[in-house]
Amino acid sequence: MTFLIRQTLIYAVPLMIVALAGVFAERSGIINLALEGIMIFGAFIGVVFVNMIQEAGVFDGAKADSNWAALQGFAMLAMLAAAASGALFSLLLSFASVNLRADQTIGGTALNLMAPALVLFFIRIIANQNVLNMAGGDAPSWFMLRKSYFGYGRTDSMGFFGEAFINQTYPATYVCILLFIVLSVILYQTRFGLRLRSCGENPQAADSLGINVYKMRYAGTTISGALAGMGGFVYALTTANCSANGDVAGFGFLALAVMIFGNWKPLNIAGAALLFGLFKCIAASYTSIDINGDGIFMLKELGISSHLYRMLPYVITLVVLAFTSKKSHAPKAEGIPYDKGQR
Repeated sequence: MTFLIRQTLIYAVPLMIVALAGVFAERSGIINLALEGIMIFGAFIGVVFVNMIQEAGVFDGAKADSNWAALQGFAMLAMLAAAASGALFSLLLSFASVNLRADQTIGGTALNLMAPALVLFFIRIIANQNVLNMAGGDAPSWFMLRKSYFGYGRTDSMGFFGEAFINQTYPATYVCILLFIVLSVILYQTRFGLRLRSCGENPQAADSLGINVYKMRYAGTTISGALAGMGGFVYALTTANCSANGDVAGFGFLALAVMIFGNWKPLNIAGAALLFGLFKCIAASYTSIDINGDGIFMLKELGISSHLYRMLPYVITLVVLAFTSKKSHAPKAEGIPYDKGQR
């Protein structure tokens, strides 16, 4: 059970933070289909940052036990670098959608096509291969928390909680959860959030009240890009051993499904992300999941094809959207270029 909880969080949190990225863009009136591409770009920049730290010889991965606090600090800096790169990359979508009034669906698709090609081009220049890995060691030994960091007495007294939420977990996961909560409050409980949402519902009315619709849509898309870039690096850090290869396994598109299933509301999105994360966990770790906890009846013993397990998250996505999409209430003005002269 503790293993299942840890793995579910690892898969659910990137989906959750990237789905919130989609909410910020669409609540401002911009459809951000480029979440997949921004994740790819953010993952690449984050991995490059980690490589630079390693190449500089700041820390030896073998001494992670004594330097774990500083290592987590560098992981946070890598997340910030990924967020900044995602924000910059999203400006291409903002400029095309706001200034050029281009079709937002086509613009997002173009960025999704450009991102992996651009990332693979840079990886070939940097590493002369198709995958950029850490310069030394692996992500768990550098960035994962262990009981030894805090002293066995403290975590052992926590029992199940310590095993499920502290031992062998990534602090980046909890940073994203905290950020998700803070940004959700900003979106629904502040003046800025109200203005942003008004631009996605009725931009003409918002403009008549003195709200600059263009600036708000730029802000929403930039925040969206920053969150998607950060989510891309967290995905690479926790599930791809801090490597970049121009792919994030469709997490950007899954995040869009989570956003729609969650009806553009943060609390619903969190629940949907946990559901999709659970199925993604089963698909990735079915050989290690023990059904009754005695080590005898493993999930892999059911005789179900491994291909079916790998298809499970995407099949569930199709089924869920087929039954819930009719009840979705998207922002009314999303995808519609704003014309200041139109009333």
